Amino acid sequence: PILYSYFRSSCSWRVRIALALKGISYDLVPVNLIKDGGQQFSAEFKALNPMQQVPALKIDGITLSQSLAIINYLEETHPNPRLLPQDPKKRAQVRMIADHIASGIQPLQNLSVLKQMGEKKMEWAQNCIMSGFQALEQILQHTAGRYCVGDEVSMADLCLVPQVANAERFKVDMGPYPTITRINKALLELEAFKISHPSQQPDTPAELRA
Repeated sequence: PILYSYFRSSCSWRVRIALALKGISYDLVPVNLIKDGGQQFSAEFKALNPMQQVPALKIDGITLSQSLAIINYLEETHPNPRLLPQDPKKRAQVRMIADHIASGIQPLQNLSVLKQMGEKKMEWAQNCIMSGFQALEQILQHTAGRYCVGDEVSMADLCLVPQVANAERFKVDMGPYPTITRINKALLELEAFKISHPSQQPDTPAELRA
């Protein structure tokens, strides 16, 4: 497998966590979203992913984009350890939380949107994240055990950790979100989350390396 990734991309990070959890080794091709006006806009990358976004994963003779679609494919082809619970209700809760973050928070504060916001980008990002986290905190109070849904790591957790990192980067006060904070802390202790962290990637700038 070949993963096209950017160290700071939260969507790429989700996929890196999934690959690490499932023990799938891969080659990483960095796509710098800022350098050269954004390497994702090159003709070469557009041929790979017409949406001109990371991540993209070449695997089993196909090229997949969209992080949740990639994670679902990995789940179906490498079922252990499982990232979607067997219980239909818990499975629905995992998908709900993953969608809440992947559709309802992250796209509103990603690079392409922030470019349009000019000087207001920090305030815009904070408001989008806080609004999403207020709802997420309430949801997690009903679904969480050690992690987002019960005590097993799921696709929801793969979305949560990168989004909390975004919140911290945009200086969001995490005080009002104790459940999110607690789960995030527990997840960051797991090896798969450590090795996939933005501070540990081949394309991480020297000053941001852990």
